[in-house]
Amino acid sequence: MNDQHDHGALGDTEYAEFMELAAEEGFDREDVEGAIEEAGHGPLPVLAVVGRPNVGKSTLVNRIIGRREAVVEDRPGVTRDRVTYEAEWAGRRFKLVDTGGWEQDVLGLDASVAAQAEFAIEAADAVVFVVDATVGATDTDEAVVKLLRRAGKPVVLAANKVDGPSAEADAAMLWSLGLGEPFPVSALHGRGTGDLLDEVLKALPEAPAQTFGNAIGGPRRIALIGRPNVGKSSLLNKVANEDRVVVNEMAGTTRDPVDELIELGGTTWKFVDTAGIRKRVHLQEGADYYASLRTAAAVEKAEVAVVLIDTSESISVQDQRIITMAVEAGRALVIAYNKWDTLDEERRYYLEREIETEMQQVAWAPRVNVSARTGRHMEKLVPAIETALEGWETRVPTGRLNAFLGELVSAHPHPIRGGKQPRILFGTQAGTKPPRFVLFASGFLEHGYRRFVERRLREEFGFEGTPIHISVRVREKRGKKK
Repeated sequence: MNDQHDHGALGDTEYAEFMELAAEEGFDREDVEGAIEEAGHGPLPVLAVVGRPNVGKSTLVNRIIGRREAVVEDRPGVTRDRVTYEAEWAGRRFKLVDTGGWEQDVLGLDASVAAQAEFAIEAADAVVFVVDATVGATDTDEAVVKLLRRAGKPVVLAANKVDGPSAEADAAMLWSLGLGEPFPVSALHGRGTGDLLDEVLKALPEAPAQTFGNAIGGPRRIALIGRPNVGKSSLLNKVANEDRVVVNEMAGTTRDPVDELIELGGTTWKFVDTAGIRKRVHLQEGADYYASLRTAAAVEKAEVAVVLIDTSESISVQDQRIITMAVEAGRALVIAYNKWDTLDEERRYYLEREIETEMQQVAWAPRVNVSARTGRHMEKLVPAIETALEGWETRVPTGRLNAFLGELVSAHPHPIRGGKQPRILFGTQAGTKPPRFVLFASGFLEHGYRRFVERRLREEFGFEGTPIHISVRVREKRGKKK
């Protein structure tokens, strides 16, 4: 690695040639290296923010991500779709899991806080535990401490609502939790958050500890996700029981979702189970959030997301939300349409129309029509998963990519805007899992043109079953002009 820069997926020679090309086009070396490094990063380490309701978790999350994305409302139990955000501190990027979204007291506070914390901790590499310093440690806090101890993940203790020197003494009382030094912060005013984040960076691994399926002989990880009651459990049982062996059941920590090692098509796969949400029907509002937290945790741990859709009902917003979650997490994707065998002609006709319109944005994902109940077409699941993984790991050599971009730009130039015509000058694929491209251009590329480039990349190089990330760097107004 030359001067501490990461080449992403580029080999040394390729990198050197690429930097030469960039210099010729008048790009700043630092800028180019930065762009490759940013796009080339592997999966980011995950930080979970946990704590009781109203201790200021969401305010702290907003502070950390630096934008008011984590909707703070006064009404407890505000549900929201997103539970993970990207953040950056001191040049290091990480993912943040926010558990502030579901705060009903229906289960009894302790149980609901514990359940949320559990899922978040499961998905995380490190944890920020937020305690209200003005209230001190409550029984609920003590319960969370027990969970944290059992999970053995690194913990940074945030003593929140320390708005002035008088509250510093309150913060010091929290040494009694036995989690080490309490960091006094005021999430509302931003006081002390810098020190807290410095400590968080020490706790987070440089890159996540998990190797993505590259562990020698490590089974590839599959998350089976979908709305409640779409048949995830029965699909998993079908897959596991029908003349296939369950290699073993790895019971994890606490009341963990069971990860099953299952042999399928001659290969052992690890199914990260998300089906085990205990069905508490009366928790309508909270249940959705709970499910999405569970799904997010599973997707973080997996390489491929198999999204199960119940074809007897119309494709719902919730189905699309779950798909978006997998795509945003950058996982390989397979869509399994369940209960296909129960459809009559008319429903099948309308379903195909729905798939055309509602699923347009993931038309690249392999599709299988299955029946979890009868086991029909199960054998098609493995090839679809393998195809998606292959697309996820595909890398296009820089030379070949630039030949393709050259042809593309001359055949389909970017529309002229304001008298200027931006051009893609060259590009490189900086990373895989999922494929990430950096394009260097002479001006701003419109969203529609980027989508067109993505479509053509797929036509040319496959990338079936994987999202593609394209970032664009625009040349500053100096240097040689062609």
